[in-house]
Amino acid sequence: MRRHRVFAVAFGAGAVLRLITMLGYGPAMWFNDSYEYVNVALHPRPHPIRPDGYSFWLMLLKPFHSFTLAMFTQHLMGLAAAALIYALLRCKFALPKWGATLAAAPVLFDAYQIQLEQMVMSDTLFTLLVVGVVTLVLWKRRLSWRAGIVVGLLLAMTWLTRSIGMPILGLVVLYLIVRRTGWRPIVAVIAACALPVLTYMGWFSTNYGKFAMTNSDGLILYMRTAIFADCGKMKIDKYKEVQLLLLCINDPVNQRKDYAQWYLWGQGNGDGTGTGEVLHRWGINKKFSEITNEAASAFATRAILSQPGDYLKVVARDFFRSFHWGRPRFPDESTYNMYQFRPYYDVDDTGQPKRLPRWSSYAGGRTDTDAFSYEQGPPETRIVHPWADIMSGYQKVFYLRGIMLGGIMLIGLYGIAVRWRRFGGPVALPWLGAFGLLLAPAATAEFDYRYVLPAVPLACIAAAITLRRGVTWGRRSPKSASASEPTTVPA
Repeated sequence: MRRHRVFAVAFGAGAVLRLITMLGYGPAMWFNDSYEYVNVALHPRPHPIRPDGYSFWLMLLKPFHSFTLAMFTQHLMGLAAAALIYALLRCKFALPKWGATLAAAPVLFDAYQIQLEQMVMSDTLFTLLVVGVVTLVLWKRRLSWRAGIVVGLLLAMTWLTRSIGMPILGLVVLYLIVRRTGWRPIVAVIAACALPVLTYMGWFSTNYGKFAMTNSDGLILYMRTAIFADCGKMKIDKYKEVQLLLLCINDPVNQRKDYAQWYLWGQGNGDGTGTGEVLHRWGINKKFSEITNEAASAFATRAILSQPGDYLKVVARDFFRSFHWGRPRFPDESTYNMYQFRPYYDVDDTGQPKRLPRWSSYAGGRTDTDAFSYEQGPPETRIVHPWADIMSGYQKVFYLRGIMLGGIMLIGLYGIAVRWRRFGGPVALPWLGAFGLLLAPAATAEFDYRYVLPAVPLACIAAAITLRRGVTWGRRSPKSASASEPTTVPA
């Protein structure tokens, strides 16, 4: 601690903020998806919408019957991600201590990052896994096959936690190929990643008859295209493509909702018309079936190919939402409020803790009873003053604004540009990872604020490597050599 005073102070301050959060918003905060994670932890099965990686983590903690413990481990994950960033930049890229600490600061101090760690959601675990993969790959100048196995297992855990882990695997393999790491570590990465993932897909097939991770990828892409899809432009054969015709939305394009999730979860008007009606009328259990998912995928693909300009327009619009100065209330008021530290979050009209919703789960049971069974006690968020007031006020000021993230991304892009002879060097992996994590939701689903946070640590790593001492216009001095970049400087 004496040798790393600056980071130790920042790390301690971040830990104190997390302690205040746990005191003010215990035992946990809830999102719409939280209840299904808990349900799978209680009734293990492959979920039709999302992989079960996070539910496996809750399952490991289930004997303790404590959401407080689960949230505590997530806060440790956030702190661990910051420590990995600092260690990588300090030990392998020779950044000054204050510089490496500054790169880790968004993870330590961003109020929305801390709030997400207090929520029963997979994003914190996913963030730690991604940062761990990038750290290990950049740490090793020449990746051995043994280290490749570790990277592959981490990638498998990433993929099983969120489906976006698959393109991250491709990015890591491509980076290793460009670095000419050799075939052994690359094969080790792919094999170590494939074994757990294929095992999970086999388990999925025994329940749904399909060798896959989910039954929702086509439906989610459908909701992305439902905003602009015009069946008149898609040239659907009404005799041969009846399934596609059934997915057409009757409302004119200029009268549709401007947020995509409505077309997957909305209920419409109940009379066969109205936004959201198309999928909802089939019922929640039939909606996420294989046949519906494949039909939705075919419809979405046709919409994209028929209206590429409209598709690129909605993707660009959602991508650039990540870089606003403020935080517009998107996609709707309810979702926006779930990311807030609010002193009145859990209180109903009588002043009592607000009860959890009573939704039915896919495997039977109910959301509120499942949460009670896991906790073996009241699971509702309980507001405790003055701790909740402290974090509510803190969140109004201390968070990474979107325009700041945009600046960080531009710095990393500059770092790639000046290293173009080496295909971006070590900057390429974290920067492309951050770019992909921002673009993928916009391209395949919809913008959501929680999807931005996992990209921030990678963007900070890329920017820090770009700005590290000794790098000037793509050239570096032998003094600042590290194990991650060659030290030879042309005469």
